[in-house]
Amino acid sequence: MHCPTLSELPPPPPGKTGWPWTEESPQLPETMPDGSPWPQVSIVTPSYNQAQFIEETIRSVLLQGYPDLEYIIIDGGSTDGSVDLIRKYEPWLAYWASEPDEGQSHALNKGFTQVTGDILGWLNSDDLYCPGALRKAVRLFQEETDVSVVYGGHYRIDAEGQIIDKVWASPFDLRYMLYNGMDISQQALFWRSDLMRRVGMIDEELVFCMDRDLILRLIWHGKVIRTTKYLGMFRLHSEAKTATIQDVHRREIEIVQLRYRHYHDTVLPAWFWRVYLSVKRLVLIVKEAGLSYTIFKMRTKLGRRLGVGAFAKHK
Repeated sequence: MHCPTLSELPPPPPGKTGWPWTEESPQLPETMPDGSPWPQVSIVTPSYNQAQFIEETIRSVLLQGYPDLEYIIIDGGSTDGSVDLIRKYEPWLAYWASEPDEGQSHALNKGFTQVTGDILGWLNSDDLYCPGALRKAVRLFQEETDVSVVYGGHYRIDAEGQIIDKVWASPFDLRYMLYNGMDISQQALFWRSDLMRRVGMIDEELVFCMDRDLILRLIWHGKVIRTTKYLGMFRLHSEAKTATIQDVHRREIEIVQLRYRHYHDTVLPAWFWRVYLSVKRLVLIVKEAGLSYTIFKMRTKLGRRLGVGAFAKHK
């Protein structure tokens, strides 16, 4: 399916403006510059009771202006009006279902068993793609045909869609992710379908860190290219899993870390690696992203720790 234009979609709710309500990505030509067809991109969105956000998510996918999109939504049997919103965009969906499932990981696997595209993505029902994200990602795949994973930077937005933070796309470093945390976001990540067939589907035993686990598997087994452009938006709000199951988060981080820790056996203590890798990452970010971005990150990180300003409601 060719992505619809803004005029083809239902009008936005009253008072909604900007991306992706009253703005759209430019439409790409029907074929690539050499005359060959664009690779099909398949996006899966798992959802459950996200009526407050899901329409914005759907529009951020459909308004990418991409010539060959396959969009699949797997809803877990929502009762909050989400299904009515999904039906509103049904003409532009390749497949959707709303029925009870066994959680987000199960829903994702249901969606990925339906895909037929060459390039895959996963976008949660409260998150967004940036304008032109598919175009930017696909062109990187086409420039280096042996690349199997593309990722970029991402913004963090609040419940109203306002940007409150941004995360630079730093080079992948397994040690940093083991000791300091994941800074690659699935909202800004795309991968080839044949790579997923090799590394396997979503681990349904994980309810929080299944994204971290999948990202590590994809990057570990595939050739990766990053772009410093921002591709996705991760929403922070009071009902998000990041705000409600921190105890599960900590346990699952430990599980995923143990799966990969053997790739970096060391006699040095964990605290040493955390400090060393943080300093190394800071130097890299200053060099690549510039001093103004570094100062911005320090201010937002301090705000998050103190729970002030835009971060007060996300503590």
